[in-house]
Amino acid sequence: MSAADVLTRWFAVMDSDRPEDILEMITPDFRFSIVFATSDGQARDFAGGREAMQGYLAQREKSVLTHHVLSSATVGSDELVLGQARRGEAFESTFVAAARLDEAGKVASLMIGRSPALDISAL
Repeated sequence: MSAADVLTRWFAVMDSDRPEDILEMITPDFRFSIVFATSDGQARDFAGGREAMQGYLAQREKSVLTHHVLSSATVGSDELVLGQARRGEAFESTFVAAARLDEAGKVASLMIGRSPALDISAL
């Protein structure tokens, strides 16, 4: 296993002033699901393809949250990361992400889950 280079770059781009540049990292038939749990126990699932990702990016707070990859692995064409989202220095949520890459190293499918209920670094 090795570091998840594509997902690590993905989160760096998401944290930049041009998060829409991730669209260059996805395949034409890209599919995703991003499940966001909230502090009140509710959850929202953003899911779909390229158009849905464009919608997700449009509603997202830009340059407010930062992603911190705590551990990562690559197994074959799959990349996995465990990390934290932070607002400034304050904990926002723990997240897990899994991406399956195509032969060219582009993201074909992506699953992200996040929850503010568990601060993995506090354990």
